[in-house]
Parts: sequence; structure tokens; C-alpha cells
Amino acid sequence: MAFIFHIAPRLDWEAANQAGEYRAASLETEGFIHCSTSDQLLAVANRFYHGQQGLVMLCIDIDQLQSECRFEPATEPLPGAASSDFPHVYGPINANAVVKALSFTPGPDGRFLVPGRTVRFG
Repeated sequence: MAFIFHIAPRLDWEAANQAGEYRAASLETEGFIHCSTSDQLLAVANRFYHGQQGLVMLCIDIDQLQSECRFEPATEPLPGAASSDFPHVYGPINANAVVKALSFTPGPDGRFLVPGRTVRFG
């Protein structure tokens, strides 16, 4: 099993989970949903979600995705990301591909840490 991660507002995930699929706004505006590998997750969270509350980290099993997932280069480098190729999901994320949805809350300084310091599933 291979996992990718997506940060989402909790309320959006709860509604999507009930509907059976998740659609980020970027699916309509860019044609795909931005995701991260475990080595990219913190760099993404701290750059784009610094200090935001009410988030969840979706842990997605690539093998269970019904939509295509492609690893593609970022349009600009992301400092702290181990790789410049990011997973992009070209379609909705089916809810049953999400094996866990973890509360994702920043620390007092607004920065994120991965829950439990290590992300392992399976």
C-alpha cells in the first residue's frame, strides 16, 4: 500500500464522507486535487495552512483511488519538501480510499507537526 495525504477543512471532509466522495475547489479551478507524500506534508502544511484551525489530514490509499493519481513537478520549488514531484488526483477522491482522517491542528506558533511524529499505516 502506498499513501498520499491531503489537508482539508473538517466540515468539507465530513460532508464529502457522507456523499461518498471529496472534491477540493482546485478540482474545478485546476483540474486536480493537490496532495502530498509523507516527506512533503509538513512543508505544504506550514506554507499553505500556517495557523489555520479546523483541518483534517486525509490519509489516502493510492491503490483504492478510483481517480487517476499522477506525480508531477511543482510549478515552483517548495523549501523543505523532500521531492519536487507532488501527487495530483485527477478527479474526486472516493471516500473509501481515505483510510484515516486525522485532526490536524497547528501548535501555538501556528506551525504543524505530524501527529505522533511518524505517519505509518497498514
